Amino acid sequence: MAARTTIRRAGTAALTALVAAGAAVGATATGGDDRPASTADARGHGGDRDGRHGKDRARNVIVLQGDGMGLAARELIRLATVGKDGHLVMDSLDEAGWTATDSADPEDAVTDSAAGATAFATGVRTFNGAVGVDADGNPVPTLLEDARRAGKATGLVSTAQVTDASPAAFGAHVTDRYDQSEIARQYLEESRPDVLLGGGEDFWYPEGEPGAWPDNPAEDPEEQSKGTEGNLVERAQELGYTYVSDAEGLADADGRRLLGLFANEEMFQQANEGEGDVYSPEVPLVDMAAKALEVLQRDRDGFFLFLEEEAIDEFAHRSNATRTIEAGRSLDETVALALDFQKKHRDTLVLVVGDHATGGLAIENVDPEDESGEGATAEDGPFPVPGTDLEFTVDWTTGGHTGEATPITAQGPGAERLSGPQLNTDVHDAVQRAMFPRR
Repeated sequence: MAARTTIRRAGTAALTALVAAGAAVGATATGGDDRPASTADARGHGGDRDGRHGKDRARNVIVLQGDGMGLAARELIRLATVGKDGHLVMDSLDEAGWTATDSADPEDAVTDSAAGATAFATGVRTFNGAVGVDADGNPVPTLLEDARRAGKATGLVSTAQVTDASPAAFGAHVTDRYDQSEIARQYLEESRPDVLLGGGEDFWYPEGEPGAWPDNPAEDPEEQSKGTEGNLVERAQELGYTYVSDAEGLADADGRRLLGLFANEEMFQQANEGEGDVYSPEVPLVDMAAKALEVLQRDRDGFFLFLEEEAIDEFAHRSNATRTIEAGRSLDETVALALDFQKKHRDTLVLVVGDHATGGLAIENVDPEDESGEGATAEDGPFPVPGTDLEFTVDWTTGGHTGEATPITAQGPGAERLSGPQLNTDVHDAVQRAMFPRR
């Protein structure tokens, strides 16, 4: 607990001072060894001295994704955490719209996370299970790769495995989302994000060679090292990454390339309520985000950062509204951190998205005569509405994904392009145009 407290202070209170001093940091820091030298001015604002970086260009981009977060889930989080008259931070951004979630899968009408995130990352629809490739399996460039080619620092952060489908869509190209060791190898040797933080250490070590997180832990005895590409943590260290595996290590890390793996698999235990479900990440999303911002903002050309709260989706798959709400609160706290950064660095575009909806949830009045169902169609609750004597229940209609559009909110340069109805591929196009308006 002491370590977590330490990094939380670094990630919130200390970040305020850190971002205020961003100009000084930008004046002295440089990009990575293999990125071109910056031409941005030493003041840390968007414009270079010759005017190529105007006020409408997004020097920095922060994409926050609530995996599985449809409109109903976003309203569930709001009603349960801030009440009828309250507003989530993620709902306070300047622009709001919604995005269709369809994939190009020939067999399924509803997307999965791999195809959904690939649409955001590449502007191309693909088949379910595919990461960073088109419908024919051909690799397509991602926003993260575009940013890196422009000399920007880049980062991927998730409470899932950092090699899971959504972050992988921005930094890898495979036809099977479950090829996670290959995804990790591509991170290190091809897309080379400066910051990689999340779970999934099992995919970075070969079978029989556990890392900092032991094989077959009591909370999930099936978790164990299963990598197929050798010892990738060792390879990362050879390539200049500082490796950390707990909150204290993350708080102390000061390298400009950072790999942090904080669980065997996901950074939580997804299960039905009361059946071993745990949402208590070794490092909360907001603290991973704070560390990523601390590292990435040193680059004078700016950065691209993807942040994901995976637990919204995973607990919705389990019809577990209690943990879905907890995960949503964590995401909203992280959005607050990103907005605090954006308000001090106006050349930063922040957007909050959901790749698809999960669970088909409905918010209902408490009704003892309403059928409760079981499993994926269970009625969950009741839950109190803060500031009132009211309660509500949640009805789940499925244990899978659903096909409705998901909300998107945005603030910063180019945010107006994300207002109103969007295709999921339009999100990519809007972000790319914000980073590179003259392409």
